[in-house]
Amino acid sequence: MPDKQETTLPTQQPGAAAPKPAGQPSQKSMTKAERRELQEKQRAAKAAAKAEAPKGGAGGSAAKTKGAQAPAKKAGEAGPAKQSVLTSKELGHAIPEEGAGKRGPRIFTHFGLPKPIGHTVKGDIHPAVVRLGLSFSEFKICGANARCIATLTAFKNVIQDYTTPPNSTLSRHLMTHLSPQITHLVAARPMSVSMGNAIRQLKLEISNSDIDLAKDVLCKKIDDYIQDRIIMADEVIQESAGRKIKEGDVILTYARSSVVEKVLLRARSEGKKFSVIVVDSRPLLEGKALLRSLTSGPDPIPCTYALLPALPSLLTEVTTVFIGAHSIYSNGAVFSRAGTALVSMMAKQRNVPVVVCCETCKFSEGILVDGFGKNELAPAHTVQPHGSTPTPTSEPGLEVLNPLYDLTPPNFITAVVTEVGLIPPSSISSIPLALGKTIL
Repeated sequence: MPDKQETTLPTQQPGAAAPKPAGQPSQKSMTKAERRELQEKQRAAKAAAKAEAPKGGAGGSAAKTKGAQAPAKKAGEAGPAKQSVLTSKELGHAIPEEGAGKRGPRIFTHFGLPKPIGHTVKGDIHPAVVRLGLSFSEFKICGANARCIATLTAFKNVIQDYTTPPNSTLSRHLMTHLSPQITHLVAARPMSVSMGNAIRQLKLEISNSDIDLAKDVLCKKIDDYIQDRIIMADEVIQESAGRKIKEGDVILTYARSSVVEKVLLRARSEGKKFSVIVVDSRPLLEGKALLRSLTSGPDPIPCTYALLPALPSLLTEVTTVFIGAHSIYSNGAVFSRAGTALVSMMAKQRNVPVVVCCETCKFSEGILVDGFGKNELAPAHTVQPHGSTPTPTSEPGLEVLNPLYDLTPPNFITAVVTEVGLIPPSSISSIPLALGKTIL
C-alpha cells in the first residue's frame, strides 16, 4: 500500500500542474471527481491572486496564460514589423505602423497607393518602361485608355530591343523578360482593367510565336489591338452616342472622359446645337481640362462649370447624363471616377437618363459590389487647388483620403454604349459573346 501511494502521488502532482493550459492530454486520464477538484483549486488560486493584487484583476489569469500567450504575442508583434519594413521598401517611403499618415484608417490600407517619383529600379527594366512608370506615378498619363496605349507602346519598344538568348525560344523567354516590366508598372501605379486585358492578349500572342521573326509580327499585333479595340471603338461609340444628342439638349457630364469628350465634339461638328454642364470635384479636378477642350476651337460649345455640391440645382434643366468608365463588370456595375455614383443616383431620382460610354476592352468578367474591395488613393501631390481654398493636408488626428474611384450600381444606369452596340446594364455579361468568345 505505501508503494502504491508513492507511485500515485507523483502522477497526481504533474496532473495538477499540467491542466492549467487548456487541452492538456493528462486530463483525459483523470476522473470527473479529480477534474472537478482541480478546477476548484484553480478558482481558489485566482480568487487569492485577485485579493492580493486588486489593481491587476486580470493579472492572475494573465500570469497563468503568460507562457502560452507570450510567444504568440511576440510573434504577432514581430510579424507586422517585418511587413512594414517590406512595404516601405517596396513603396520607397516610410509608412507608419498602423497605416496612418499615408493610407488613413486600417479599412483603407489595402487601397493602391502610387509609388513616389524616386523609387528604385529592380531587375532588367527597359528605359521606356522606367519613363512610363514615372509618368504613371506623377499622374502625367491619366485615364484608362491613355494608360493602356502608353503601356502597349512601351512594350512594343521592349520587344523591338529584345534578343532571344541561345538555346531558348521566344515564346518562353520573352514572357519571363516581360514579367519584371509589368511588375515595375504595377508598383508605380495599380494596373487598370484595360491594361490587364491588353497584357493578357499580348501574352496569348507571344505564346503562339516561336521564331525570332515574330517580333515584327508581335509589334503589328500591338498596333492592331490599339487601332481596333481603342481608336476604332471610340469612333463607333461616338456615332452611336451622338444619336442620343438632340437639338437644344442640355448634357451633363462628370469629371473628364476621353470618350465622352470625343462624343460631344463630334456632335458639335455635325452642327447640333446643345449646351454642356461640366460637374467636377477634387482631388484631380479633371473637368477643367474638359472645359478648355469644349470651349476652344472654331465652334465652341456653351458650357457651365460647377462643383459636385451644386449638382441638385443643375439637374432640373438636364436632359441626358453622359459619363465615362474606368471599367465595367459582368454584373453591370460601372467603376469610374469618385463621384460618378452620386451623379448617377441623383439623375435617376430625377428621371434623367444616364448613358455610359465604355469600350469593351474595359470589360471585366469579375463582379464588384462596392468601391471598398478595390480602389486607389490619390497621392497628396496630385490634389489640385481650387481658387483661394487651401489644399487640405493630413495633420495629427486628421487624415485626408482621396479615393479615385467609386462603383455605380447597374440599376442607376440607363444604357451602356460600346462598339458592339447599345447594351442595357443587365446584359453586360454578353459582351464576350458579342466579341466572338465562348464562355465555358
